[in-house]
Order: sequence, then structure tokens, then C-alpha cells
Amino acid sequence: MVLSQMDAGKALTAAAAKGNTSEVQRILEECRVHPDTPNEFSRTALQVMMMGNSKIASLLLEKGANPNVQDRHGITPVHDAVRTGFLDTVEVLVEYGASVNIPDKSGALPIHIAIREGHRDVVKYLAPRSNLKHANLSGQTAIDVARASCVPDMIDLLFSHIHS
Repeated sequence: MVLSQMDAGKALTAAAAKGNTSEVQRILEECRVHPDTPNEFSRTALQVMMMGNSKIASLLLEKGANPNVQDRHGITPVHDAVRTGFLDTVEVLVEYGASVNIPDKSGALPIHIAIREGHRDVVKYLAPRSNLKHANLSGQTAIDVARASCVPDMIDLLFSHIHS
């Protein structure tokens, strides 16, 4: 089955967004669609996938999806995964080369978002991998974001990695 580039991107991103692993696999293998084929909104399957479905992330990444693809706001799949708190998806993305130190357009690293959203397990995972001295456009480092979040143990989590 031959799909136009636009239809291929639409079909692949729709299946990824629904979390339909078997359909994503079928489109990638039978239709020979590249995993970074964008939909009509210039978004790839990795950018719109159901974030709680690390199997889809693995499948797309195994087939060569770019783990550091950014949208027009500078948001990467890691930013999205940490926002929603899916540590398993974050781990898969990092395993396949996703950087946790790419800032979005506001200068926020994924760790800034994880702290703000209160995802302790994600913060704990990101802290040793993140540039904790990086400041967003408001001049806030991860420690500053943690202080502003009023979650005392967030600060402790970060300090344990700064002083280790």
C-alpha cells in the first residue's frame, strides 16, 4: 500500500497518539514510512504519541525517530514526557539518545518542568543527567524553580546531586 507523504504522516501520528502499537508497527514496516514523517501540523509520531506508552516510543526510536525533535516552541518529546510524569517514557527516550539539556523557547529544561509539575521520580532521574546551573529566560535555575514550587523535598533531591 502506497501512501502519500502527508497521508503517511497523518496515519502514523494518529496511531501513535491513540497508543495503537500494532498499527504504528504496521505503518512503519508494511508501508515503509519513516518514523519522522510529519503530519499536517508538522508534528512527528514521537511528538504526539501517547506519552504513557513506552512501547510506542521504543518502536519509533528503534526505527530511527529523532529523539531530540523540537516543535516551534522548542519542546522535545522529553519535555512532554516529564510534563505528564511518565518516567518509563523518559527513560526510553534517554536510552535512545534524547538530551535532557535542550531548552525550550522559554529556556526551560525538562527538569524545570518536572519540578514545577511535582513529579519527584522524574526529578530524581533527571537531576544527575541535567545541567542544574542552567537558567531559563526568567533567570531561574532548577533550584530556583524548586524553591518557588514550595515542595521542600524537591530542593533536597536537587541538593543531593549538586553536592555529590
